[in-house]
Amino acid sequence: MSEVLKVDNLKMYYRMGNSYVKAVDGVSFSLPKGKCLGLAGESGSGKSSVAATIMRILPKNAQVLSGNIYLDGIDILKLSEEEFRQIRWVKVALVPQASMNAFDPVFTIGDQIAEAITTHKNVSKEEALNRVRELFQLVGIDPSRINNYPHEFSGGMKQRAAIAMALANNPDVVILDEPTTALDVIVQAQVLSLLRSLKQKLNIGMILITHDLSIIADICDIVAIIYAGKIVEYGDIFRIYEKPLHPYTKGLLGAFPNIRAKKTRLSGIPGSPPNLANPPSGCRFHPRCPYAFDRCKVEEPQLKEIEPGHYVACHLY
Repeated sequence: MSEVLKVDNLKMYYRMGNSYVKAVDGVSFSLPKGKCLGLAGESGSGKSSVAATIMRILPKNAQVLSGNIYLDGIDILKLSEEEFRQIRWVKVALVPQASMNAFDPVFTIGDQIAEAITTHKNVSKEEALNRVRELFQLVGIDPSRINNYPHEFSGGMKQRAAIAMALANNPDVVILDEPTTALDVIVQAQVLSLLRSLKQKLNIGMILITHDLSIIADICDIVAIIYAGKIVEYGDIFRIYEKPLHPYTKGLLGAFPNIRAKKTRLSGIPGSPPNLANPPSGCRFHPRCPYAFDRCKVEEPQLKEIEPGHYVACHLY
């Protein structure tokens, strides 16, 4: 199966005064065409920083120290900003976190999506608006609402419009950063149903960033569990959910209610994620790990293939 996106040993740090926050510290994964990868972990684990690095929308204090990001075989980190601007929103697009507030209130939704099209394609304004009408139909919005302003859309409609904007130029990869945040459960279910449908219809690669494991179980094919800037477990969604290996993955799943299982008390993960300006030595999870032993405190575990297609970074294996 061909890879549309491959991230290899990516390191991206934020400079804070005289220190560095190691937000993305050696992350590797690949995304096959037509598949959805879920990137899961607690707040502050580095999920959104991975997305920002792929999209090259980092703040001034961010620095990519090493690694490669291959998009359709091209290392986008080696492109100039002007070169990458030609493929941003064309080859790879982003539905940002809190995208319900992503639209300018003084322009219509249709005009803003049309601008994303005319910026990258040599088409007339009317041709772009016709494309917007097609996109509205695709995401379940009445095309007659094309001239509405953002305040005239509900939260769910704005989320769908943000997805429409990301799809405007037929990208190969769409990154969705917490796409159901702040939506009620009914609208959340509608958005997830839309994403499943789009994945099947368009055969595009998706990266879904969330802390909600139920969302990942619903639509993803692959899952990467990230903790303190590092991927600790990675592989097929069913294999990892049925047989989690890393103690952190087990802790996340143990804190997730299962309505089909016997009634049990949910387990949590004690403590808090580490300060990434001064992370612990060895395995970064060892201060919170119930299975930690001496080696975990001094030697960093590497991501290893334990079973075909199932990778874990843990000294227990």
